[in-house]
Amino acid sequence: VGAQVIDIPYVANLMLLVTSILYAACHWSLTLREEQALARGESPPKEKDENGNDKESDDDDDDEEEERPQYETLTSKDAMQFPLLGSASLFGLYCAFKFFDKETVNLIISVYFSLVGVAALTATLGPTLESVGPTFLSKEIRMKHFLPESIGGKSPWVFNVSDIFALMAGIAFNVAYFQTKHWTMNNVLGICFCLQGIERFSLGTYKIGAILLVGLFFYDIFWVFGTDVMVTVAKSLDGPIKILFPRSLIPDAATGKLEMSLLGLGDIVIPGFFLALLLRFDAHNAKVDYFPTNVHASFPKPYFHSALVGYVLGLATTLYVMIVFQAAQPALLYLVPACLGSSLLCAVVRGELKALFDYSEEEEEEEEEETKDKADKKKD
Repeated sequence: VGAQVIDIPYVANLMLLVTSILYAACHWSLTLREEQALARGESPPKEKDENGNDKESDDDDDDEEEERPQYETLTSKDAMQFPLLGSASLFGLYCAFKFFDKETVNLIISVYFSLVGVAALTATLGPTLESVGPTFLSKEIRMKHFLPESIGGKSPWVFNVSDIFALMAGIAFNVAYFQTKHWTMNNVLGICFCLQGIERFSLGTYKIGAILLVGLFFYDIFWVFGTDVMVTVAKSLDGPIKILFPRSLIPDAATGKLEMSLLGLGDIVIPGFFLALLLRFDAHNAKVDYFPTNVHASFPKPYFHSALVGYVLGLATTLYVMIVFQAAQPALLYLVPACLGSSLLCAVVRGELKALFDYSEEEEEEEEEETKDKADKKKD
């Protein structure tokens, strides 16, 4: 019996993969709502016994003494500085490739990404093994530190058996990637970086997200159209900072290598932060429970869906222009207006523009500081 092979165009492959990454990562980011509730001092409801009374736990006193969880939230100041810091990093890499041996620079970067890749792959694979594997993988292990508990307190090193298996798999995978640099392994690491970044990071407010996107809109245009810096770094850097898509599975006759198209992780992660914020805003509007977090919960998602459609259309426009003009394109030139425009249009149609701008995930300390700053300015 002959086997049939369906040749999927690389453009369709790219669109499907990137959309899937964004959809999964944004929904996983719903766990941030639980962390934000805990940080505000809210407590999850206690389990009930057979008589409907709250169960008492030996760990209740310990839990009360534990510090509130901290999560990464971008401030407006950070958002304004981000394009400048990104430019400095990008130009630094460009100079490194320009004035130093390219293989040595790539070796140093490869070692760094291999170490970070172990952490990203472990963090992604661990929960997956725990959810689909045998029950013993959920067993919790607390590694003791060397100090007495009266001095050092309870050990912070708590992990599940699944994390150990994930760590071993992550080390083996990254060793293989370091040796082979195969494009599929590059993509696996790139996907893990995207998932972990979007899942764990909050933009804080819609305004901060807009500041970040607009700043990076001009950043992308300048470094792609104004100089050869972005393209040079993207082509020279041999690491999982991009998702690779072979245009054909048949190697080029002259070079013996596959001809690749690429999409930088920043073109996925940065809009992903914004889409994840909109999804959590949808959950807030729908009054979805903070405890327990259910990433598969069904609720209306008008802002997320409108922005996701906008992102897909923006990405399709990017690819169309790139293919027609046979030149690298700054993806954020098309993605930023698509994401901002679609979400604002949704808010205007639904009459929720004020609610969208008022929604905030910033920590209380940051909000208090901003209030004090405004009060001080009024006094002056």
